[in-house]
Amino acid sequence: MARLSESEIQQSLKTLEGWQVKGKEISKTYSHKDFIDAISFVTRVSILAEKANHHPDILIQYNKVTLSLSTHSEGGLTENDFNLAKQIDAD
Repeated sequence: MARLSESEIQQSLKTLEGWQVKGKEISKTYSHKDFIDAISFVTRVSILAEKANHHPDILIQYNKVTLSLSTHSEGGLTENDFNLAKQIDAD
């Protein structure tokens, strides 16, 4: 899948809520009730990621989970990143 241009990234970002571009990736921090809820969320994300064969970087800080998406093989953002972000937010 081809890397997106800057204008394509900005257009795709408009379809997501709370996601931000940071360098060559998009990221979002989710807050949960407690650690158990945060880990449950990570488990749901891992199932979606495995089905998509596209895996985010995950940072867990007690009840906060930060996900970062990038297509490393393309050296930046592709449709895969935005598609998985949409699936995660819909879950």
